[in-house]
Amino acid sequence: MSKLPRRLQALCLALPLTLAACADLTAPGSGAPPPQPEPVAEQPADSAPTPPPAPTPAPTAEEQKVAASHVLIQYKGSMRAAPTVTRSKEEAKKLASDVMLKAKKGQDFAALAKQYSDEPGAKDRAGALGKFGKGQMVKPFADAAFALKPGEISNVVETDFGFHVIKRTE
Repeated sequence: MSKLPRRLQALCLALPLTLAACADLTAPGSGAPPPQPEPVAEQPADSAPTPPPAPTPAPTAEEQKVAASHVLIQYKGSMRAAPTVTRSKEEAKKLASDVMLKAKKGQDFAALAKQYSDEPGAKDRAGALGKFGKGQMVKPFADAAFALKPGEISNVVETDFGFHVIKRTE
């Protein structure tokens, strides 16, 4: 039937519906008019048929999102470090390790972020980053955040921005 012209295909599909409607006219009923088949929209003969919609792809890991909070400990020379940050890379790593141990021992993560984080705005947000996709963060940070279960705290994660301690919240 796919080799028949489009109008003939529409007629072949509509004919059984029309015959069924005629059979309803002769059957006893309420006297209400029979339901009408939906009209088949005609397309000009020279236009191409509309292709079916593409299937929606399954969500990829890239589209999945997690929510997390973090404490960022920067060092002099780390990316976007404020001029007031004067600690060495080694000092920053040690401080991040100390913060991680405190967090893993159950200290309030939001309070730790407010006290220690060098990220601008961390004190206002208590380190909360909200929900984000894997591609929205630098790879080491995203890999660590996505590997955590909600409530878990990461080991120290190094990025170009400094050292992070991450807590996955969702």
